Amino acid sequence: MKRENQSGISFFQRYLTIWVLICMALGILIGRFLPGIPAFLNRFEYAKVSIPMAILIWLMIYPMMMKVDFQSIKNVGRNPKGLLVTWITNWLIKPFTMYGIASLFFFVIFKAFIAPELAKEYLAGAVLLGVAPCTAMVFVWSTLTKGDPAYTVVQVATNDLIILVAFVPIVKFLLGVSNVTVPWDTLFLSILLFVVIPLAGGLLTRSLVVKKHGTGYFENTFVRKFDGITTIGLLLTLVLIFAFQGKIILENPLHIVLIAVPLILQTLLIFAIAYTACHVLKLPHNIAAPAGMIGASNFFELAVAVAIALFGTTSPAALATTVGVLTEVPVMLFLVKIANRTRDRFAHKS
Repeated sequence: MKRENQSGISFFQRYLTIWVLICMALGILIGRFLPGIPAFLNRFEYAKVSIPMAILIWLMIYPMMMKVDFQSIKNVGRNPKGLLVTWITNWLIKPFTMYGIASLFFFVIFKAFIAPELAKEYLAGAVLLGVAPCTAMVFVWSTLTKGDPAYTVVQVATNDLIILVAFVPIVKFLLGVSNVTVPWDTLFLSILLFVVIPLAGGLLTRSLVVKKHGTGYFENTFVRKFDGITTIGLLLTLVLIFAFQGKIILENPLHIVLIAVPLILQTLLIFAIAYTACHVLKLPHNIAAPAGMIGASNFFELAVAVAIALFGTTSPAALATTVGVLTEVPVMLFLVKIANRTRDRFAHKS
């Protein structure tokens, strides 16, 4: 959907949860009544990576990577406190609080409802979400809170660079603590396929188009041509995931809610930590709000892709990452309201 309202969020993005529910229903129906479709698609894989899923995920990620302006990194010294809050929250706090909260709920509080082996895979999916802070949607949340757009670009660009070096070791460590064995080569292949290649492709595309037609054409015309492709890629990916997951969901419908609870609590906690830290450091609201949003929301496209590569399309881990998509928008819109209502509490107003 290309049309956007004045608040800066598109019709599709605003009702993402509804589209996810529709895709969930459609996917489950396909898995139940047309099982030959997911069975056929499962035949196409390489090194445990589903080729159809990889193509769809590239359709989602590539347009997002084009929006990241790495030229902005030269402004990294501008108000470094905000960047430090973002980096510390995203990489030294968020992955570990996600692990702790998810473990508490899956293995203790919900012990009577979730079998240990299932809980282990749900935890793995939650960890993947926790180690994948937001890349694309943070631009939407920044716009809705009247964040500094130039500063938000710097936050996203540096965050994407950190993903390249921090994602694999943190995932390996936390899954190892969870007694989930994942091979290094699969992790590195996942980050190569779903971060390095689309990031390099997006950077090259941006450079060539800007050089030929200018930044204005790129940001206002060229990138917008891909909005529909991103939407189609996301929706088809969700349909396939739920087609593969149909049997598990029908047997355990309550588990969708059980997975959502720790994911939502984690989102609220991380926003509170980053947003409060910015307030304590007396940062302006237009830097504090995006700093809170980028950690609270998730790069769920990456999390879904890696879960599928590591555990398969029919895995509970992939289901857990998909629930992250389901809860993303309503929770983040709630946090946007909180940020906007508390704007006047910051010592240095934006």
